[in-house]
This record gives sequence, structure tokens and C-alpha cells, in this order.
Amino acid sequence: MQLLDIRNLTIELDTPHGRHVVLERFSLKMAEGEIHGLVGESGSGKSLLAKAVLGITDRRTHVRADRLNWNGHNMLNMSGAERRALMAEEIAMIFQEPASCLDPSARIGTQLLEAMPIPKEVHWWQRRRRRQQLAIRLLHKVGVKEHKSLMRAFPWELTDGEAHKVVLAMALAHKPKLIIADEPTTGLESSAQAKVFRLLDKMNKLGNVAILMISHDLESVANWSHRLTVLYCGHIMESGRSKQILKQPMHPYTEALQQSALSAGPGSQRKKDLPALRGAVPPLQHLPVGCRLGPRCPYAQRECVKTPSIRSQGGHAFRCHFPLHTETRSK
Repeated sequence: MQLLDIRNLTIELDTPHGRHVVLERFSLKMAEGEIHGLVGESGSGKSLLAKAVLGITDRRTHVRADRLNWNGHNMLNMSGAERRALMAEEIAMIFQEPASCLDPSARIGTQLLEAMPIPKEVHWWQRRRRRQQLAIRLLHKVGVKEHKSLMRAFPWELTDGEAHKVVLAMALAHKPKLIIADEPTTGLESSAQAKVFRLLDKMNKLGNVAILMISHDLESVANWSHRLTVLYCGHIMESGRSKQILKQPMHPYTEALQQSALSAGPGSQRKKDLPALRGAVPPLQHLPVGCRLGPRCPYAQRECVKTPSIRSQGGHAFRCHFPLHTETRSK
């Protein structure tokens, strides 16, 4: 069953230099139980997309789309109360640096109880106990062994890994159909990152929860997701099945992200320079004409001053005049 259906979503942002397009004509479809990776450098529009879906953008942000549907319902026509109800019951989000989303002045137990749904089938004097029992079960589900000490602690007393588990438990409380995870492993050690991925994978397999994983790490997300979309400067560069993109990327930007991934294998050359694109991501007020990657692309040609359209081959979409592994490239 299709849950999320986005067609030609455009996001504009008011800045001191005027109004600029942050994300242009973005399209995405997600089915129940699907894991979709959204990858790109900082400033590509990934986090703003997540906020637009949830309806938590500020006054500087302007969103328009041909279609922005959730489970067949148009979210653009929903009121603020309806969007909040949707977030509370069907869509959950894990923000970057989860510890910063917790109230530093309140104990974890108090905040967990507030996030638990109110049981309606029991008497009012039993509800607090039921919510507490649910909070403890969810903590155990996400890998917390000593729940008593954690619930007595304040957010600033938690490790990054513990904060992630608390936020994951809150996200699971209402049994969401979709979890949007925005860089959920940022700042974590490799072992803690692996635990977060395992927890999300467990939710997906046992609860059939769809997951939109937002990250800058193409390799780890692609190995874990079903489908993948690569963003750069607000444009979709490439989209398709994750295994297909990893095996044969069609866009130079995807290839650069793949080559720049650090390898910790025994055969890796630790002192070898990491392959990287020249230059940096341009600011919103100075986006290049034509292909957004043009000034940084090692394969750029005269034709790249024109904006490339999205082409598709067997469900593998890409935006490039001279895609890799094609006859056009070999000329």
C-alpha cells in the first residue's frame, strides 16, 4: 500500500539576499514497509524536505507541490491540528542530535510518559501506570537494559547512544507507519551507529514500518535501504534501486560520493588521499547555470551549461547530459 506520494515539490526560502529555491520539483513515492535512502551533502535540501512533509516549517519557508499526499489524503489542504494529529499517530521523526530535542530540565521518565499514548480502555486512575509500563517495554525493545537509572536521569547525563534509544522509544510509542530519520547516527561511534541501524531494521521487519533515512553517507544507507535518491543543490541527481546504483552509478556526483566513502577494511590505504570533487557546494544565491554540479564535475562539457532533464532506464533515473556507463559517455 502506498503511503507517501510527493510530486514536483518545490521549497523556497527567504534569506537576507532574497527568496531562493532550496528544493526544486522533487518527487518521491514510498510504500508500506519500504526503506528509502535520501543522500547528499549538507545544503542539498534533505532536512527541509522532511520538515515540509511534517508541516513544521517556519515563516521563511514556502512550500508548493503538484501533489503531497499521505495515505491518499492531501496534506497541503490539512489544517495545523490535522497535521499535528498525523505526526502524533502515523508519522514520527528522529531529528539530528536527538539529545538536543529533549528538555534538559526534565527527567527522561517524565518526558517518556508525556510521549506515551493515553489508553482509553482503562479507568483514569490506571492510565499513568499503563503508560509507564509501555515506556519501559519500549525502552527494553530499543536495547535499554537498566531502565530505572535511565528514567531517573536528565538528558545531559545520557550518552549519545542512550539519547538515540530514548528518542527511538518515543518514536515507536504510537506505532507509526513512517519514520523519518534525519542523520540519526551523526556524531556516534561505529558500534553505536551499527546499533541504531539494527534497531531501525528491526522496526521495519517486525512492524512493517516504512523508513525515510536521510544521510550524507551513501555507502551505509545504500547497503541498508531498498531504494535510493541522491540530492545535490536541490536537484535529484539519481534515483533507483539501491543495489543497482551501488553497482553501476550513472551520475558523476553519485560516483564521487561512493569513491569518497572511507573504508576501514584491512586492505585500505590509510595514508592515501581521499578522492573528492573540487570546490564546494555553492550558496543559494550563487547556484550555477545549467547542471548544478557543472563547475565541480570532472566530466563537464559545453553542453552542461544547459539544465539536464531527468532520464530513466529500467527504473533507474538520472539527471546528466553525459551519464556514466553509456554510449554517450564513451564518445
